[in-house]
Amino acid sequence: MTLLRPVRGTLAVAVVLQALAAALTVIPLIMVSEIGMVLLDRSSDTTVWPSVAVGVAATIAALLLSAAANLMSHLADNRLQHHLRGGMAERLSRVPLGRLLADGPTRFGKVLHDDVHSLHHLVAHALLDIVSLVVTPLTALVYLLLIDWRLALISMIPLLLGVVLFARAMSGSADQFADYARAQQEINAGVSEFVDGIAVVKTFGAHRRAHRRFLAAADAFHDFFSTWAGRTTTITAASQSVVSAPAVLILVMCAGAVMIIAGWMPAAAIVPFALLAPPLAAPMATIGTRLQNLRGGMSAARAVTELLNEPVLPAPSGPGRIEGTEVRVKEVSFAYRADADDVLRGVSLDLRPGTVTALVGPSGAGKSTLAMLVARFHDVTAGSITLGGTDVRDLDTTTLYRNIGFVFQDVALLRTSVLENIRLGRPEATEAEVRAAAEAARIHERILAAPRGYDSVIGTELRLSGGEAQRLSIARALLADTPLLILDEATALADPHAEAQIQDALSALTAHRTLLVIAHRLSTITRADQILVLDEGRVVERGRHDDLLAARGRYARMWQAQQRPASVPDPIRVAAPGSAQADEELST
Repeated sequence: MTLLRPVRGTLAVAVVLQALAAALTVIPLIMVSEIGMVLLDRSSDTTVWPSVAVGVAATIAALLLSAAANLMSHLADNRLQHHLRGGMAERLSRVPLGRLLADGPTRFGKVLHDDVHSLHHLVAHALLDIVSLVVTPLTALVYLLLIDWRLALISMIPLLLGVVLFARAMSGSADQFADYARAQQEINAGVSEFVDGIAVVKTFGAHRRAHRRFLAAADAFHDFFSTWAGRTTTITAASQSVVSAPAVLILVMCAGAVMIIAGWMPAAAIVPFALLAPPLAAPMATIGTRLQNLRGGMSAARAVTELLNEPVLPAPSGPGRIEGTEVRVKEVSFAYRADADDVLRGVSLDLRPGTVTALVGPSGAGKSTLAMLVARFHDVTAGSITLGGTDVRDLDTTTLYRNIGFVFQDVALLRTSVLENIRLGRPEATEAEVRAAAEAARIHERILAAPRGYDSVIGTELRLSGGEAQRLSIARALLADTPLLILDEATALADPHAEAQIQDALSALTAHRTLLVIAHRLSTITRADQILVLDEGRVVERGRHDDLLAARGRYARMWQAQQRPASVPDPIRVAAPGSAQADEELST
C-alpha cells in the first residue's frame, strides 16, 4: 500500500518482532507438554528444570518483543498521521476553494479527522494482530506434526470446517455491509431530522407525522437487521461452536484415545495435543471482528488516498504582476464537471475601481458561480478573467487574495475572541482599526454588549444570530481592506433595518474599492453603478436601476414583484416569528 510507504521500514521491523513474539508464546506450552511427557514416562530420568528455564525465558522474551513491536507500530502510526495530515493540509491548500466550500465540512472534515484516526487501528494494531493470528497456530502445528502427524491433521479438521462455514456466512457480505451502512444512515438522518426540527413541527402540530417518519426509519432498520441476522446467525453460531476449545479438545481426546488403544502412539503424546490443539482453531473465533476492523482501516486508507489525489488548481510559474485593480470578465463559460452542462455561457463584464456591480436573477442563474470565478474558486472552462491586466490563473494566491476579499453566504467564525475573528485577514491590525471596521459593519454595539466586549469568545461568551454573524464577517472583510470585495448574498440574513445600515456603510467605503454584490432584495442595490440580470447562465439585461426599470424587462418585473402594496396579504411576512415561513423570509 503506497499510503504506508513513509513508515514501511518501521512496520516491517514491528511485524518481524511480533512474529518472533508470537512464536515464542507457544514455547511455554511446548515446554509444559515436554514436562508432562517426561513425568508420564516413568522410565525417563530426564530432569524438567531445563524445560522450565526455557519456558520462563521464552515468556519474558515474548513479552519484551511484543512490547517492542507495539512501540514500533505506534511510533509508525504517529509518524504516518503527522505525515498524512501535513500532506493533506498542503494538498487542500491547492484544491479549488469552490470544491472546499462544497465538500469541506462533510467529506474533507471526515477524512481529516475520522479516517486518519481509523488508520490508527490498521497501522498500530491490525497488522500485528494478523501476524499473531497466523504465526501462533502455525508454530503449534509444526510442533504437533513432529509429535504425530496423523493426530495433527485430525486437529486441523475443526479449523477447516470453521473456514468453510465462515465463508458461507460471509458470502455476499460486501453488499450486506453496504446495505447496513445505508440503513444506519437512514435512521441517523431520521433521528437528526426529528430532533433538529422538533420545535418547528410541534409549533405546527405536525409532530405526530414527523414521529411516524422517524419510527418508519427505525422499523425499516429493524426489519433489515433481523433478516440479515436471521440468515447468518445459525451458520455463524455453528462456525463458532466447531472451532471452540471444548469441541477441539473432545475431538483430539477421542481420536487420541483410539490411536493409543490401537498402539499407534504412546499415551504421553496426548498431552501436547490437549494443550496445543485448541489454539489451532482459536483465530476463527475472532476472525470476523479482525476482518471488519481491517475492512474499516482499508476503507479509511482509500478515502485518505483519494483526498491526497484530489485535483488542484494549476500553480502559476511566478507570482505575477498587476497594474491597477480593474477586473475584466471576457466571454466566460464554466461547467462544474467535464461531462456536465455549462452553468455560465459567454458572460462578459468589467468591474471598474470604486464602482458597485450587482448580480441578480433567479436561483440557479449562475450569480454565485460567477462571483466565485472572479475570486478563482474554480478555473473557467472558456474565456478569461483578468485582475489588473493579468489572468487570475497567472497570479499566486497571495497576490490574488491581497486584492480580492469576499463574504460568504455561510459565515465561518472561529471559536476565539471577537477581536481575533475580525482581524483574521490582518493579524497586525490595531484595536482601533478593528473597532472602526465593526462600526462600519454596524456590529460594534452588539459586541460591546457582550460580557468582555471584543475579548469575548464566540460560541461561549457571545452567541450571534445569523445576521449578526454576517455583519461580523463583513467587518472582517472591511478590515482586510482589499481593493475588490465580493459579497455573496451578504445581507440575506439581516433584518431590513440592519441591511440598510450595512448597505449605507458599504456604499461609503467603495470610493477606493470595487464591490461585487449578490442580493435578492433589489431595494438594496438601487444605487449600484451597474446591475447584471442573469438567467440560465447568461446575462439577459445590464444597466443602472432606473434604466432597467424604464426598459420594462425582466428586472422591472422582479422589482414590481417585490413592491406589492402593503394591503395585499403576504403569507410570508405575517408568519409567526420562529416559524419555517419566517425563516424563509429571512433567507430571501
